[in-house]
Amino acid sequence: MPRRGRPSSLNNAKGQILAFFEKLPRKAFSAGELSAVFFQHKTEWRLAVNTTLDGFIRFLLEATPLREVSIVPVTWESSLRLHTRYAWGNASPYAVASTIEQRAYLSHGTAVLLHGLTDQLPRTICVSREQSFQHSDRGDLTQEAIDRAFSREPRTSNAQFTYDDSRIVLLHGKNTGRLEVGTLEYGQEQLPVTKLERTLIDIAVRPVYGGGVYQVLQAYRTAMDRISVATLLATLSKLDYAYPYHQAIGFYMQRAGYPAKALDRVKKLGFAFDFYLSHGIRDRAFDPEWHLFFPKVLESGNLG
Repeated sequence: MPRRGRPSSLNNAKGQILAFFEKLPRKAFSAGELSAVFFQHKTEWRLAVNTTLDGFIRFLLEATPLREVSIVPVTWESSLRLHTRYAWGNASPYAVASTIEQRAYLSHGTAVLLHGLTDQLPRTICVSREQSFQHSDRGDLTQEAIDRAFSREPRTSNAQFTYDDSRIVLLHGKNTGRLEVGTLEYGQEQLPVTKLERTLIDIAVRPVYGGGVYQVLQAYRTAMDRISVATLLATLSKLDYAYPYHQAIGFYMQRAGYPAKALDRVKKLGFAFDFYLSHGIRDRAFDPEWHLFFPKVLESGNLG
């Protein structure tokens, strides 16, 4: 009878390895993150000295629920590349998408969904990656500059990918030190997501990634009893935008039915300029209270 070989150190440690990954709040990983797990725990798991990182990953793929997945560029531009990632069990597309860049987080319309502010299920997943800090001398803002900038269609990201049935758009935002970014429980996962107030600001600033102005208004309505106006305004101040986005935020709040006391806090930020609810508005109306141009279809404030 042939002699059976001794179990490998990886097989001996399989129970510990399974328990470790099952307890992790994250369910998707880059190769670098798996490397960190291997080198941090190989002594604890008593892995053989000759166990390599490649052997460890191969073992995970063959003997555990870990699977290799791909985040594929929509267009093969020089700046975009295929991302190989590793998903544990039934990791959600949101978990996988959030690994596309180090310290990236889910934002805009995806954060709206994860915070329960919409009953729609958008197929596009918005992921934000902050740029390195850049000092900008933006000069004095003028009405002419605002009019010119908002007469054009909104700029959209060319960094787009697919994963399974989802499209992922990678947004390059200003450096905020991940201001008001936290974790949110989604099923058995902990996902990096903008907090509620930051989410409402982000979709007011870039409604094209919040589902459009109708969906932004709906999100403000749904969030009314859950948000802190003080936190929203403090966050807006820290974000330090050149444009007076508080006028758009106040407009949404008023149309969503927020109390006058909350609206007064926004109005205290002043009205130095006429502003716009979104870029490229063709058929527009003007709200004199918020000094704001908005799509005429919103004139009644109804979502239909």
